[in-house]
Amino acid sequence: MQMPNSSNENETSGSSVALQNRDNMSAGTVSLERELASTRRLLWGDHVKEDVFRRWAQGFHFSPDEPSALIQQEGGPCAAIAPVQGFLLKILLSETGCVFLILGQCLATKYNVAVYRKNDTEGQTSSGLNVSAEELSCDAIDHFHRRIEVHTFKAITEVEAFYTRNIRILKDKYGVLLLLYSVILSKGVEAVEMELSELSDPLIHSTYGYGSQGLINLMLTGRAVAHVWDHEQVVGGLRLRGIENQNDIGFLTIMEHMQYCTVGSFYKNPKHPVWVLASETHLTVLFSFERRLAAPETAGESAERIFRSFDPEGNNFIPSAALQDVLCAADLVSEPEYVELMRRKLDSENLGIILLSAFMDEFFPGSERGAPDTFTLHHYNGLSRSNPGGRVVYRTGRAALLECPMRAATTDPMLTCLQTKWPSIDVVWDEGQSPSLN
Repeated sequence: MQMPNSSNENETSGSSVALQNRDNMSAGTVSLERELASTRRLLWGDHVKEDVFRRWAQGFHFSPDEPSALIQQEGGPCAAIAPVQGFLLKILLSETGCVFLILGQCLATKYNVAVYRKNDTEGQTSSGLNVSAEELSCDAIDHFHRRIEVHTFKAITEVEAFYTRNIRILKDKYGVLLLLYSVILSKGVEAVEMELSELSDPLIHSTYGYGSQGLINLMLTGRAVAHVWDHEQVVGGLRLRGIENQNDIGFLTIMEHMQYCTVGSFYKNPKHPVWVLASETHLTVLFSFERRLAAPETAGESAERIFRSFDPEGNNFIPSAALQDVLCAADLVSEPEYVELMRRKLDSENLGIILLSAFMDEFFPGSERGAPDTFTLHHYNGLSRSNPGGRVVYRTGRAALLECPMRAATTDPMLTCLQTKWPSIDVVWDEGQSPSLN
């Protein structure tokens, strides 16, 4: 998403549908107004706190200290800003589009781009913080929704051309929200609701203002599923949908270390070495110029990751009784007779445990890592208050994959999060301390 200056920043094109003049609405306009009302309920629920809405009402702005790093003004909209930042970094790595990719991955039959229609007298500074007299005199949320226009395009190339001519749409006060509305309106409210079938809460938390996992997944993958594992899983008799394919951008979360969820291989091993990182309350972005970090897992790496999932304490062994589950999860032979034979061999002293080294030597002798042993990582956090000196800049760390995992020995949230993908990783960051996940 480049931000060029343009003398035609207020130009419009496409099929413009102004949500006004109710006496003369066409059937198509009525339908679009209903879709917009449904989008509002889907995002915000029945009641929206003014403070929550205000925190989301910002445009896309770059840091004066890091020209490709977006600034997040307050807590909340990271569910939209962090995915956009991730795609921006993908641009740096692969020189492809950003906002247009986010909309394009929705696989829409048409693209509905939301635009905020300003009053003729409505001023707006470059920071997008000024408000009009009308906005001050009424509910800001209702004011925002009354002044939305929707422009419809048949092809994503038309969307790209429109945003290029009208880049202020994304830079001005409601830019983040307008992109969010454009994604939902393009995909279709019914399609989003169907993917969220097992959930009824709004996509934006009504009290705290953070985005749900369904919203994060929608921005990252084009599908608003509520889970981060691969494919579907049956839980309590319910078939719950996760991530269907290897994604352009990955996702890691400290919540996996806390055993609240399981992030699948598609998210852990994206096509590009860019990952959105989740703490309990905030999203940041990790990236690297080391392309080998995005290589698919080797069979040995996959098996080691599965083994370690049965070893949450990082002890480098599992109970012997868990061997059948590990073999099954790793798509290895798991017939009872064979499992019992392997259990006696791998636990020859009958200690009740099976070592990781013995497991790997038996099933994947000579297995090599796809990732290099050492590499450089960079981290982005869009909140000024979370960066040293209040400057939004990329932090740099030098990473090493050690022989033995450090999972049991660290209380560093950043390292804990990264170890859900690289169990043996250690990182030395610039300025002597890890970046903040919050």
